[in-house]
Amino acid sequence: MRPRWTVTAALAAAVAAALVPAGAAQAAPASPGHGGKQVRCVFTPTPDNPAAKPVRAPRSTARAHGKVDVVLITNFGAVSIRMDPGNAPCAVHNFASLTRQRFYDRTRCWRLTNSARLGVLQCGDIYAAEKGGPGYEFDDELTGKETYPRGTVAMGNWGPDTNGSQFFLVHSRADIPPAYTVLGKVTHGLGVLDRIVKGGIKPGGSSPQDGEPAKPVKIYKVFARG
Repeated sequence: MRPRWTVTAALAAAVAAALVPAGAAQAAPASPGHGGKQVRCVFTPTPDNPAAKPVRAPRSTARAHGKVDVVLITNFGAVSIRMDPGNAPCAVHNFASLTRQRFYDRTRCWRLTNSARLGVLQCGDIYAAEKGGPGYEFDDELTGKETYPRGTVAMGNWGPDTNGSQFFLVHSRADIPPAYTVLGKVTHGLGVLDRIVKGGIKPGGSSPQDGEPAKPVKIYKVFARG
């Protein structure tokens, strides 16, 4: 049986509200100093890991200023995110490009981790956890001082400078090295993440605290503005 991806009227109505961030106190991390510049981004094809959906790599220049508001519409509710191009211009540029090309629509979040050290929901893979990217990769954007408190949204990767489409949302905390580019912060919808965590982790994963969500987490659609 094929999964149903119907977006309810209530979720669709939540988009407008979710696109308006909750307040300045919840803004994304401060810019490391790109100012209002344009920056050059390099997106390198990965022939051994071709695109899981037909998408193009973004253009090679990105703005390093302003903001991008993103909303994930899921079967658990809407999550809105304030992304900061000043902090990670290429990563935010890439996320917005994939969103415009509907790469994230009708996908799943395949990995949920809930331990004392690491509490994240991983999304952005098309087929399964760690499987199904955009067919290219790009470099990290790091200062070495990154931290990942509750509400942080960051790029997932397979090692240094291997960013693609994968990202994670920190539902509790993530005591991990500063090796993951920070996209921004959840401004509305932390309760959605809490409900996902409450649903538990499917048995048979790498550990009882790390595996596929027991209740499938479906991303119906992603919107971006800014």
